[in-house]
Amino acid sequence: MSEKISCDFLVIGGGAAGFFAAIRAAEAKPDTKVIILEKGRDVLQKVKVSGGGRCNVTHACFDARELVKNYPRGSKALHGPFSRFQPGDTIGWFDQRGVRLKIEEDGRMFPVTDNSQTIINCLTQAAAKAGVEVRTGENATQFSPPKTPGGTWQVAAQSGHVFQSKNLMVATGSSPRIWELLRELGHRIVPAVPSLFTFNIKDKRLTDLMGLSVPSAAVRVLGEKLSATGPLLITHWGMSGPGILRLSAWGARILAEKNYAFDIEVSWLNYSPDEMAEELNGFKLASPKKFVTSQCPFPTLPRRLWESLVAAAGIATDLRWADLGKDKLRKLATELGAGRYRVSGKSTFKEEFVTAGGVDLDEVNFKTFESKLHPGLYFGGEVLDIDAITGGFNFQAAWTGGWLVGTAVGQT
Repeated sequence: MSEKISCDFLVIGGGAAGFFAAIRAAEAKPDTKVIILEKGRDVLQKVKVSGGGRCNVTHACFDARELVKNYPRGSKALHGPFSRFQPGDTIGWFDQRGVRLKIEEDGRMFPVTDNSQTIINCLTQAAAKAGVEVRTGENATQFSPPKTPGGTWQVAAQSGHVFQSKNLMVATGSSPRIWELLRELGHRIVPAVPSLFTFNIKDKRLTDLMGLSVPSAAVRVLGEKLSATGPLLITHWGMSGPGILRLSAWGARILAEKNYAFDIEVSWLNYSPDEMAEELNGFKLASPKKFVTSQCPFPTLPRRLWESLVAAAGIATDLRWADLGKDKLRKLATELGAGRYRVSGKSTFKEEFVTAGGVDLDEVNFKTFESKLHPGLYFGGEVLDIDAITGGFNFQAAWTGGWLVGTAVGQT
């Protein structure tokens, strides 16, 4: 016989959004009984692996109008929520609990310990102090809405337990199984596609250059209005780095439709071919006796990458700058400023996998993140059709959503 367990607020999913909502609700109304269900053995696993194990908590962007520009999906919906709880509030929340965050040069924010366990400890301790019950190994298998207004949700778990709660939050990330349960409740689910991924490129210009990077490249997808700038990293598989990941986020659906086979144009220093030709001409006049291959004019361009691109332009290793003809110079300027590469596939981050897709945003009240179809049903995190570029923005959406859900529940 199944055991029935009642509470005031039931959260399905022990991730960032779920924990934040549970803590907020329990702190806002201390007599509220709050339970988090997590199907795995451990909670906050994305927090643990994010940022290479350092946890990119948020981003130092404190203007809601600017902040939303980092969300390919969800920017319009998040403007109001970010006006109520933004990165400054996140910083303050953790600071009040003894966790200081630091700002890195690119705006990303991490705990000063550079250890994601600091964030996990903070959240789990805050939950315990607020009286939140965390139950791991509880896999929700069915949701049943209240039969009468103001009634309770029934959530069946694989363990045989049935949880009853007036307020239910679904914060399970990009789970197809949970999306299917929500679809059965009448919610429209936007089909999921990968949002953050690297480009698989097999090109002799990149052979044996894995690990080399440039600080500011410009990349665009040929035939589409898709472009991005930022650091670019050459990998075993092709290209990665913030510039590529931004492009993958903004182009998630378009690139999926192309089955991840398309051409890109790379400006390694974010110069146009004309600007590059002008720079090369200037160096040619200043250093005529030096060899082109061994003398790179650009300090931020790795030497081995320069040598590869010089070879790709058909320039001999013993050619001096003074002897570099107009055609060869132009070819080198094109390699540097508009090199074309064929993308034939993608590679995704396993633990940090982010998707575009989820609950249709038109069906959510973003003052509280409550379902417009079912009162008492709330959403948070990646279960919604919201995703961002890298840099702490996905976590910020989770903190904001969780805080607003917890606030709403705490007031009921």
